[in-house]
Amino acid sequence: MRKVMTRRPAATRPPAGRPPTRRDTRTSRVPARPPAPGRPQGLVPAQPPPHPTELFTERLVLVLSGQRPVHWVARHIAGAAYDDLARLAELSPLCADGRRPAVHRIGHYQPHPDAYEVFVRVATGPRLRALAFRLALGADRKWRCTAVEVALEGGRGSGTGEGTGS
Repeated sequence: MRKVMTRRPAATRPPAGRPPTRRDTRTSRVPARPPAPGRPQGLVPAQPPPHPTELFTERLVLVLSGQRPVHWVARHIAGAAYDDLARLAELSPLCADGRRPAVHRIGHYQPHPDAYEVFVRVATGPRLRALAFRLALGADRKWRCTAVEVALEGGRGSGTGEGTGS
């Protein structure tokens, strides 16, 4: 007797390279909820762009923890703040035992429509560190960091500051 093997149609055949899967006929299928009226199905609502303080916080934390080089943020730092950031990055103030720093809180104060003063609490291992920086809106309508400070050991700060100094 001769065996004849027939191929299943492509629609019912499992994808190539994968074994067939079991289909559970005991469970009932719940129909999907219809989309809200006036809203196309399958589209994700647009997210607002992140606030500039959040973007700069992420960039500065990556540089100050040694995960990114200082020149990675060069076009976003203005004037003497770049030199001070380079000095701070050499100290790696946000690097603790190879752990990645975690941002706990970001706050900001807007003394002028074209400026933000930002303060950040960053956890580095078991300790919390303070990071503060100032953002200014340039003539080209791009935000640039003009001052950076990080609280170092013993509560003393280091970095640039327009109002710092003795």
